[in-house]
Amino acid sequence: MGVPRLKQKYKEEDVLVLREEFDYSNVMQVPRVTKVVLNIGMGEALENVKSLDAAVRDVSTITGQRPVITRARKSIAVFKLREGNPIGVKVTLRGRRMYDFLDRLINVALPRQRDFRGVSRDAFDGRGNYTLGLREQLIWPEIKYDSIDKVRGMEVTIVTTAKTDEEGLRLLELLGMPFGRR
Repeated sequence: MGVPRLKQKYKEEDVLVLREEFDYSNVMQVPRVTKVVLNIGMGEALENVKSLDAAVRDVSTITGQRPVITRARKSIAVFKLREGNPIGVKVTLRGRRMYDFLDRLINVALPRQRDFRGVSRDAFDGRGNYTLGLREQLIWPEIKYDSIDKVRGMEVTIVTTAKTDEEGLRLLELLGMPFGRR
């Protein structure tokens, strides 16, 4: 197996563009993607424990890595939530899996959404990290429509070494993220 396509493009083309645009003196100053976190919050797991297994199966299929079950930190009586109850699944991708996942997200999954006009430019956190909400897991070609029990949304957080949102935006633009028009 060779180097992932997106990583190859980043190293050969994007580093040079970013270094020139932001006037970095050292190649190590150029922002890069460090990890991608995929998260599904599931309130329904309190009543239906089987739904957690289905979410684990879906995330494993999409990422190729087994997710961790997240648990409640505090008890909240209004939501009938007790400390330690399972309330979601998450997986952190780094290295080769991260680049493969980003490549599939940008080039396959996002364009498969209904009425897709690009992702928001406003979802940066102030430090160059980007969070994207997806409404359904069916946009991934690995997920078969007949095998799902319920349509679930998910959150994808792309963590970068960028210092500002402007640097993070430019990095993701160069990687091919389809941002919507202003």
